[in-house]
Amino acid sequence: MSATPLLELRRLNKSFGPVQVLRDVDFAAYPGEVTALIGDNGAGKSTLVKCIGGIYPIDSGDYLFEGNPVTVHGPRDAAAHGVEIVYQDLALCDNLDIVQNMFLGRERKHGIVLDETSMEQLAAETLAGLSVRTVKSVRQLVSSLSGGQRQTVAIAKAVLWNSKLVVLDEPTAALGVAQTAQVLELVRRLADAGLGVVIISHNMNDVFAVADRIAAMYLGRMAAQVRASDVTHQQVVELITAGRSGDLGIRDGDAAAAPVRTVKEL
Repeated sequence: MSATPLLELRRLNKSFGPVQVLRDVDFAAYPGEVTALIGDNGAGKSTLVKCIGGIYPIDSGDYLFEGNPVTVHGPRDAAAHGVEIVYQDLALCDNLDIVQNMFLGRERKHGIVLDETSMEQLAAETLAGLSVRTVKSVRQLVSSLSGGQRQTVAIAKAVLWNSKLVVLDEPTAALGVAQTAQVLELVRRLADAGLGVVIISHNMNDVFAVADRIAAMYLGRMAAQVRASDVTHQQVVELITAGRSGDLGIRDGDAAAAPVRTVKEL
């Protein structure tokens, strides 16, 4: 595990007109670790992820990747640094097969002819490298896949392009128990392979099952970013709902403007 964050955001601010959605947000994700980004609806999680992915430009603050300041003007810039985001809707096309989905918009060609052989081989190798054995054929239509298999394909699509940081938005939402376990196992394998993984989730059982660190947001602020082993379920719930838990989190006073206290990073 690296002491240097793969991704680090410092005092990030984002407003939409007169509404300030993110206020002085500090956030870090490390290679080889799973960071759970949690918070109530409206806490700013989705906006923060879209700033990470380049969909929203940041108003102010520093964006560092692998310890170096970078400028992200759009999703292509984020992808060029190795940042891939799997949104909750997965962005898969039901009428295309797994290979076609994984290479959608990035097709390999020989001249004007699609290189189906190399794309099929690389898709199969990527799934095998993630130890995915639930998919019978990479030529299956996505419409024929289960929810867990679809999530697996979306994650494989993200890591296909030599990504270094993968952000997963509610990857276990609407999945059954067995499918949830399958996806969480895949998330853990991504981190064990050295990637940085950020997972957004409202399910505390999933968070504590897979996360190394927990970043809790409250009203557009980062209430705390701590090691999962240093906090309890109850403390995390209090951070989400009140912005503080004992000595941890946002101090008394104006929760929207107060400084943040966090457990010391180990």
